[in-house]
Amino acid sequence: MNPTRIIATAIATRDYQPVHHDVDAVAKQGNGGIFLNTHTTAGFLECYVHAWAGRDTFVKSVKFRLGVPAYAGDMLQLSGEVVDAPTHDGLVTVKVVGTNSLGTHVEGEVSVRLENA
Repeated sequence: MNPTRIIATAIATRDYQPVHHDVDAVAKQGNGGIFLNTHTTAGFLECYVHAWAGRDTFVKSVKFRLGVPAYAGDMLQLSGEVVDAPTHDGLVTVKVVGTNSLGTHVEGEVSVRLENA
């Protein structure tokens, strides 16, 4: 995870907590560095599903639980699987898991209406 991306996305979501941009502050707290904020993680889940389902896909809901932090300098790897087949109106649910060197950063489900439904 690029430190600039972590800082920029925190600012873009108006999250000015020091853990997302102040290396000295997080070191004093015993953290391993600056880390992703919740809004950015949610955005990554949506982007991942959009890459599979198509850019014009409508996101109905995003539900997730955070685990270990996603620190600057670490890689966040997302994987997903369809857990609910498309309904009559094209609604499908994708389970997404994001992992890094510390373990599971996020587990969640993104429900979307497929663009061709």
